Amino acid sequence: MYGGGGGFSAPSAARGRGRNQNEDEDEEEEEGGEGRVLEAWERAYADDRSWEALQEDESGILRSIDTKTLVHSQYRRRLLLRSAAAAAARIQKGLIRYLYIVIDLSRAASETDYRPNRMAVVAKHAEAFIREFFDQNPLSHVGLVTIKDGISHRLTDIGGSPESQIKALMGKLECSGDSSLQNALELVHGYLDQVPSYGHKEVLILYSALNTCDPGDIMATIEKCKQNKIRCSVIGLAAEIFICKHLCEETGGSYTVALDESHFKELLLEHAPPPPAIAEYASANLIKMGFPQRGAEDLISICSCHKKIKSGAEGYICPRCKVNVCELPTECRTCGLTLVSSPHLARSYHHLFPVTPFDEVSSVPNRGQKGGQSCFGCQQSLLNPDGQSSLHVRCPKCNQHFCLDCDIYIHESLHNCPGCESQRSLAS
Repeated sequence: MYGGGGGFSAPSAARGRGRNQNEDEDEEEEEGGEGRVLEAWERAYADDRSWEALQEDESGILRSIDTKTLVHSQYRRRLLLRSAAAAAARIQKGLIRYLYIVIDLSRAASETDYRPNRMAVVAKHAEAFIREFFDQNPLSHVGLVTIKDGISHRLTDIGGSPESQIKALMGKLECSGDSSLQNALELVHGYLDQVPSYGHKEVLILYSALNTCDPGDIMATIEKCKQNKIRCSVIGLAAEIFICKHLCEETGGSYTVALDESHFKELLLEHAPPPPAIAEYASANLIKMGFPQRGAEDLISICSCHKKIKSGAEGYICPRCKVNVCELPTECRTCGLTLVSSPHLARSYHHLFPVTPFDEVSSVPNRGQKGGQSCFGCQQSLLNPDGQSSLHVRCPKCNQHFCLDCDIYIHESLHNCPGCESQRSLAS
């Protein structure tokens, strides 16, 4: 009877346990579902950071921030800092730059404090930086180096084509292992040591990790970079690190730490204009250059850079040895002549004589003045819808008024003041 009772009670107990277990699982699923919903809800607001786009006015009402004014203020700050540094002393600009971009792809780059992670943010803004770099430095060259698994890899040879650099970068975005700052410096030093004396050697490190796993004495490596005139700069994505700061101080570079994605982009683009040449390393050099021409359409040859058969219209012919090269600027691999085009020299000239920063003003010119109350560049009205004058700028030389968009375009892309140029044309 006891055994039978036990036999009958066992299934009942089993059903009770099963029911309780199922109820517990349902409750856990509900809690998990609520947790996931709550996490997604929080993440949507945390990622968008919509509250940062609001500000309180004088009456206590929340209004959206004028992003155009914010972007312009950041640009003005960068412009004034560069102008102040240039006015402090006569400086020589390094127009022919050989830059290696070192990207940290260790496991620290997979952290999600940047959206969606550090690696994706670095890759996106590195692409924009490479395009901006070649736009402002048409005579310069760039190479890519990655760090992961404690080893540094040269991703691309140093060259003058932004498309080939970006294509190589986007195909190698994988994070793993530790970061080794010393291995990266040793690798870059070996390649930059072969740069001609007139070239300015630079390293820009986009560093995600908080440590470095080095095989030897990194201080000796830093001293070697200093002796070979290699300027090293670091942009950190996590926090300030002593060894990175020491590296930049010893080699004459800059060390900054990004606060968020927009700040990281701003810090990165500050490295696009050519920096002042280091005083003790700056020396006058005469550089022999060649100006190649397009080959004839019916000419078929093998390019010296990729060893591929191409028609004459697809490349340039070296004026010294008559070999075919694909892109400019470059160095002829046969005779070693530096090959450039005349527009490249013209686009580099504006760094030596930049446009004077415009003055911010709040009052528009008189209606009777030529041009009225509109921007001299784009002819847009300088008045708000309520009839009040909006914030704009004025050239201190020609006294013409420009809107904020034209101000950025003139200093970042055009590099000539339309008002001053119009006065020259009228005078002539």
